[in-house]
Amino acid sequence: MNGGTESTERIALQSVSLSYGREPAVVDALTLGVRSGEFVAIVGPNGCGKSTLLRAIARLMAPASGVIVLDGRDVRDRSPRELARELGMLPQNNVAPEGMRVVDLISRGRHPHRGAFARWTSEDEAAVRRAMESTGVVDLATRDVETLSGGQRQRVWLAMALAQDTAVLLLDEPTTYLDIAHQMDALELFRRVNRDQGRTIVAVLHDLNHAARYADRLVALREGRVLIDGSPSDVLTEEAGERGFHPPCRVIDDPQKGHPLVLPRAAAPRPLR
Repeated sequence: MNGGTESTERIALQSVSLSYGREPAVVDALTLGVRSGEFVAIVGPNGCGKSTLLRAIARLMAPASGVIVLDGRDVRDRSPRELARELGMLPQNNVAPEGMRVVDLISRGRHPHRGAFARWTSEDEAAVRRAMESTGVVDLATRDVETLSGGQRQRVWLAMALAQDTAVLLLDEPTTYLDIAHQMDALELFRRVNRDQGRTIVAVLHDLNHAARYADRLVALREGRVLIDGSPSDVLTEEAGERGFHPPCRVIDDPQKGHPLVLPRAAAPRPLR
């Protein structure tokens, strides 16, 4: 746990079930709390409900049952603008309007803080500038988003999420399309805004070693339920592999940081056919 974390729960899910239409529940009667100032990584295999869970917290889908609470209030009791001032989300797949410049897309992150006819302020300008500098996209400001590489676009969307300047950030696979150097840059940035600004972060991460290095806490899902919940050292164990959370592996202490380092064991060779 983060030693500076407050005791209050910022996000609380109470017996939440989520499904798409008449399909079986993707998330089933899940109860989970996230404290103010925590960096929580949601991990688990494809299809276990990680992204669906983030969508529900952001009120992009309604629970089939249960309640989702943000700062003591049901998210359904907030207007979309009010919720967007408190909670920002970076989804997996983003599409910018055709012909939109980078700086204009990032500036959209300021919309929840401004009225319909409010003038652009120096505070808005500063927030956009900080977001662009921190994600390394200043030199892309006048480019059309559609002309950028996948990695560049992902950094632009990261900048928009940061410009929104919310107390809570939901990140769905934020390192998608990024090369290894930019993956590390992005995760270091999120760690800084978590530590220095006290923002609460809930991130879906596929790389277990990234999750162990940057998150205070890991929540491992399997088939829509919480399998293991705890510190990286509690969750990333060789025994967890035997329970089906991750492939068989060896777990050692990272020589730099001391957190768990997962080394998957080589699969037994299969005969060629």
